[in-house]
Amino acid sequence: MENDPKQNGTFFRFEDLRVYHKALDYIDWVYNTVGLFPENHSRELAKKFINSAHAIAFYIAEGSSRNKNQFIYYLKMAKSAVRECVVFTSVAEKQNLLTEVLVDESRNELMELTKMIGALIGSLQKPNPRYKGKNGGKHNDADEYSYEEFDDNYAPADLYGSKRY
Repeated sequence: MENDPKQNGTFFRFEDLRVYHKALDYIDWVYNTVGLFPENHSRELAKKFINSAHAIAFYIAEGSSRNKNQFIYYLKMAKSAVRECVVFTSVAEKQNLLTEVLVDESRNELMELTKMIGALIGSLQKPNPRYKGKNGGKHNDADEYSYEEFDDNYAPADLYGSKRY
């Protein structure tokens, strides 16, 4: 079959982004970590922390279905969710709910997510020399980006996993 999504990556192109999988890994880390919190006063903090971690992956996924400018907007929203997680990490530390090791793990993962999202934004803002657009070859950010922009040969290599599903 010519249009088989398994041969050309996944049907949902955000699933080909390493940053999306990194966000999913962080969600797992948050679930595992807040599971260690005592149940008394920390339930609301755990819920907000989990919601913010989910928002990172959600904004990446949702933005990928939009045009380039909108995708960039959603990626910036994902960066805002990363900053929320930094705040929840700091609050949990101040409440003695996280050890220094766990705080360092969270902050390192969040810094890496921020860098990856920033690199993806940067790659989306660069003109694509292979892009023909709807304006007779003139680049227009409001045009839908092509799947080629998510090709390993175009975008920075660290944004994508080495294998496609």
